[in-house]
Amino acid sequence: MSLGVVAYLALFATVGILFLLVNLVVGRLVRPQDPQPDKLEIYECGEPAVGSSFVQFDIRFYVVALLFIIFDVEVAFFFPWATVFGKMTHLAHLADQNQVVVASGAELEPTPAAADLYRELGVRRPTVPADVPASLAAEIPPTTSDAKRATEVVGYGARQFAIVTIVDIAVFFAILLVGFAYVWKRGDLNWVRAYRTGGMDEEALRAGAARDDSGQVVSA
Repeated sequence: MSLGVVAYLALFATVGILFLLVNLVVGRLVRPQDPQPDKLEIYECGEPAVGSSFVQFDIRFYVVALLFIIFDVEVAFFFPWATVFGKMTHLAHLADQNQVVVASGAELEPTPAAADLYRELGVRRPTVPADVPASLAAEIPPTTSDAKRATEVVGYGARQFAIVTIVDIAVFFAILLVGFAYVWKRGDLNWVRAYRTGGMDEEALRAGAARDDSGQVVSA
C-alpha cells in the first residue's frame, strides 16, 4: 500500500472522528436541559412501555418487521421468472412470424432478434436446432423443410418453457400463500393478539408482567 493511500485513509478517519465529536459537543452545549418524568420514559412510538427497560423495543415491532422482510424479499424472485417468461413468449412470437431462422448460404443461422434473446437467456453461441426432440416428434412432421422444422422446434420449445415457468411460479406462489395463511392463522399479523386466559386473572393479563421485590419477573 502506497504512502498516499495511507495518508488519504488517515485524513478520512480524522475528519470523520472530528465531525462526530464536534457535533456531540455542540449538541451538548446547545440543547436545553429540562429533564421531566415524561421525557425520561422509554420511547416506543407512543406505545406504553412493557416490561423492563433492558428491552428497549416492543417485540411486536420486531415480529411485524420480520414478517415484512420475509415476504418482501420473496417477491424479488418474481423478477427473474418474469424475465425468462417474457423472453420465451417473445421467442415464440418470433417463431410464429417466421423470424427465428435465416439462411446463410447452405447453412441456417438464427436471426439477430432471436440470437439476442438467446444471449440474454445465457446462451453465448446460439445455433439453429438441427434435430427434432422426441417430445416434439408428433407435432412436427419430418417432411417439412429444414428452416420450417427449425422454426417450429424453436416455437414449440419456447412455448413449453413458458408453460414450465408458469407452473414453477404457481408452485412458488402457493408456498408463499401457505406461509401467509399460517402466520395469519396464528394471529402474528394482529397488532394485539388474543390469548385464551384459561382462568388467568384479567388484571394480571393486562399488566403484562408482575415483578417481585428483587426485580425478577414472576408472571407474564
